[in-house]
Amino acid sequence: MAESTTPASPPVAEASAAQAEQQQQQQQQQQQQQQQQQQQQQQQQQQQQQQQQQQRQQQQEQAPIGVDTNFAGQAAVDTYDDHDSALGDGDSLNISSTASVASSILNYRKIHGRTYQNYEDAEYWGPNDSTQNEALDIAHHMMCLALDNRLFLAPVDNPQKVLDVGTGTGIWAIDFADEHPSAEVIGTDLSPIQPLWVPPNCRFELDNAENEWTYADNSFDYIHVRGLLGCIKDWEKFYRNVLRTLKPGGWFEHHEFSILLLSDDGSVPPNSVWVDWYNLFREAGSKTGRSFVVTEIWENALRAAGFTGDIHRAMFKLPMGGWAADPKWKEVGIFNRMSIEQGLDGFASYICRMVMGWREEEYHVLLAKVRNAIKNRGWHAYYPLKIIYIQKPL
Repeated sequence: MAESTTPASPPVAEASAAQAEQQQQQQQQQQQQQQQQQQQQQQQQQQQQQQQQQQRQQQQEQAPIGVDTNFAGQAAVDTYDDHDSALGDGDSLNISSTASVASSILNYRKIHGRTYQNYEDAEYWGPNDSTQNEALDIAHHMMCLALDNRLFLAPVDNPQKVLDVGTGTGIWAIDFADEHPSAEVIGTDLSPIQPLWVPPNCRFELDNAENEWTYADNSFDYIHVRGLLGCIKDWEKFYRNVLRTLKPGGWFEHHEFSILLLSDDGSVPPNSVWVDWYNLFREAGSKTGRSFVVTEIWENALRAAGFTGDIHRAMFKLPMGGWAADPKWKEVGIFNRMSIEQGLDGFASYICRMVMGWREEEYHVLLAKVRNAIKNRGWHAYYPLKIIYIQKPL
């Protein structure tokens, strides 16, 4: 009888093992490819960051000297609808000197629902609450856009000690410290409203800039001032403090707004509310002895204080709203409008009610007119941002 045999079964197990090994190899290859792609992306990001940093440095090195900068593109008008939307917009813990202050300083004065500084006998018309601070930060972003992301124009070379007088929320000082990690940056203000989380090379101090400064002679490579309208009674004295504390060869830079809004195409009537706004603050400055038209007196005050070098000038037209056709100036105008709308009550409340003694009805009528003017796209209004900078002789 023949012996029966069973046919051999196909090597299923061996085939399955081979397939599994092949799949594992494919997965490993895919993972390696993904890792390579991630590394390439990281390298590209690092290169982009390095390029951006180099561009910022080049922009600062190429800052205009003695140039009156009027941007022709701002004269063009965008006819599209003005449904403006905001665009988006270091970090070790450095507890600033403002973190521990006397309780009397933190006991802010409250006037008409807004809080104000309470530092010694200092006088300042602006609130220091979160509403106003947000308006200041928006204005900072707007000015950085106008200056092509530059914080200053003076040809400052490797500054090691920097002073920001009237630092407000401290945002300029923080940005400067981030960009110049080797520099020691000090910001002074009447109110301790600056953040606690700041770069390790930045600190804030409570001080009244109208008093004699306590800093040693020849201390600073660069001193920065921005937005001190209606704050200083004696600008000659202020500039003497600047000159004394600057190092030989150091730079001083001062940024201020004009409170009179203008138009190049005649679209703003000569009897508009912006003229009333200008006259209000001019008269208030005369009453308090602290001028709101600083740009009309600053050059004479610099000379009287003892500055002898060339005064370099620049001017930027900041549109009110998004009427400009040029994309850059349209964006500047959008943020400008946001800042003014956010801070309008804070700008006007103390001046109208406490300095000028207006009735509530007068005050609210003015604010209504200003709000309507801000929204009026037929008015191609702007206000000048004026900048001067000067070097202390060697």
